[in-house]
Amino acid sequence: MRQRVIKALGYIMLSLFIMSVSIAFTINFTPLFIVDIDYLNITDYVNVSKEQIILNYRILMDYLNMPWITDLAMPDFPSSERGLFHFYEVKRLFMFNYLILAAAGSGTYFFMRYIKSRNLYKSLLIYFKNGIFLSLTVIVGILISFDSLFLLFHQSFFNNDAWLFNPTTDPIILVLPAEFFMHSFLLAFGLVEILLITGYVLTKRKKEK
Repeated sequence: MRQRVIKALGYIMLSLFIMSVSIAFTINFTPLFIVDIDYLNITDYVNVSKEQIILNYRILMDYLNMPWITDLAMPDFPSSERGLFHFYEVKRLFMFNYLILAAAGSGTYFFMRYIKSRNLYKSLLIYFKNGIFLSLTVIVGILISFDSLFLLFHQSFFNNDAWLFNPTTDPIILVLPAEFFMHSFLLAFGLVEILLITGYVLTKRKKEK
């Protein structure tokens, strides 16, 4: 019974760690946005140069990532009160993800030591197999019906409609199209898939030793 509880909590920690690592990497991977500026022809929708778009994006990301930055002011993209409130909510989610990353990282470290001491590699392999299949299913779902998943995401994490930006009052939405968020989701779950496959391969090697 005790081992079941430890394993259940351990796999929850491991799952949270893998997901939070992937999210942290994705939200800080500025090259994705820079590539999408050209790929999605974002400069066609705003009267702002690519360099200025990148500058404003970095100001936005600094605000979302840095807890000591409390005010958001993008020089080329004014924001309404609703827009600023939504970004404040997003900032809280960013902070929450980093908190999960730290806590789950510590939990995962001790769980991996427990797995090694009890030689529970077979159980870990099953976890990775199931995770690989599940994350692949999510990736397929993103490709097939991203709009529905995007809506579900906002309904799950926000209890208001402040995320529905008006381009007139919050023109930043013009440089953050849905396609960019789709690419971000694909990158995040692609990283989850890579981490799970890597974990499976490494665990299998240890089991065979």
